[in-house]
Amino acid sequence: MTTARPSAPRSPARAGILITAVLAGLAMIGPFTIDTVFPGFASMGRDFGATDAAMQQVTSIYLLSFGLMSVLHGPISDTLGRKPVMLTGLGLYVLATIACALSPTLPVLLAARALQGASAGAATIVSRAVIRDMYDGAEAHRLMSQVMMIFSVAPAIAPVAGGLLLAWGPWPLIFWAIAGYGVAIAVLTAVVLPETLPPQDRHPLRIGSVLSGLFEVGRHPGFARLAFATTFVFAAQFVYIVSAPILMVDLLGKGEQDFWMLFVPLISGLVVGAWLSGRMAGRIDASRLVDGAIALSLVAAGLNLTLVTIAPRLPYAVLGPGLIAVSVAIAFPVLQLLMLDLFPHHRGAAASLATFASLMFNALLAGAISPFVTSSLVVLATSSTVFAIVGSGFWIVHRQLQRPAAHT
Repeated sequence: MTTARPSAPRSPARAGILITAVLAGLAMIGPFTIDTVFPGFASMGRDFGATDAAMQQVTSIYLLSFGLMSVLHGPISDTLGRKPVMLTGLGLYVLATIACALSPTLPVLLAARALQGASAGAATIVSRAVIRDMYDGAEAHRLMSQVMMIFSVAPAIAPVAGGLLLAWGPWPLIFWAIAGYGVAIAVLTAVVLPETLPPQDRHPLRIGSVLSGLFEVGRHPGFARLAFATTFVFAAQFVYIVSAPILMVDLLGKGEQDFWMLFVPLISGLVVGAWLSGRMAGRIDASRLVDGAIALSLVAAGLNLTLVTIAPRLPYAVLGPGLIAVSVAIAFPVLQLLMLDLFPHHRGAAASLATFASLMFNALLAGAISPFVTSSLVVLATSSTVFAIVGSGFWIVHRQLQRPAAHT
């Protein structure tokens, strides 16, 4: 099957600083919603009388609902346009976050988190299609890397901010702060971002049209391989993020204000990797760049397992995850663009399904896998290594199958 050539970028100029910042701000919604709450888990658990396993569902339910709704946000934006979908999602996200702050019980909080997740993806997922609408080739790669570099700071800031907010007041203050961020980024999106999908390029607003776009993307074997490669390579790092409360407090014996010890190395790795990815855009073939990132992820995972086996303590317990983060950030922009470029007329649907597999697995990580792989630092590092190996396998298979097609 031949794939249509991607459409030309709608603006040849480089993205302005303000547009780049707004796109990064939209991407930051996910880490702010997840990581800012981590330091408050202990006080929430005391207020609700909940166990550590029950509190993990606060993250899991968010990721699950985010993942389920992620399938629809992109295709709907292919019919209605990008901005209406993003702004509607942001409005619902703010309301859901306020409901989290006012929750009197854990079940009510979980319901509000589900609504949070269902609406948050409208902005974060569709913003990736916006980047590809505006630019292609090396320029799209650079902008995606710049957005990731700025966005990567969020998981480092978020838990530190959550700890500071707890020092000023009870845990609902964290959700009030997140709601304020949602209002601010919604206003900036409305004022700064252009509508990048003109009416003549939109699909009819019919259920059949939405489903056919999803089906076209989902049945493509190359897309599936790229999606699973992204999912598992990212999971090698993300397992540390969702396991942060248990890792920092139970395994390393630290307190609510000490989460920076994990997140600073992780985020430093993401920033460095995204910077390297952007610098190499247009200079190194995209697939070869991913080859190098995949090799680095395997080396980093092996080093991580070795370090925690020999010296299961800080700072050695966080050096490996930081290096894994470098490899993830190098590969991520390229893998995202490779998936979007397979479907130039269904970029929203491709952005949705590109996120769906990863989010579903991340929800499984947070709710089911994390409690079982955090019995020790060695077990956690082993699970990270397995994810890196599986993700690398999908990429290697994809590369092998693509070579004959390229020759043909």
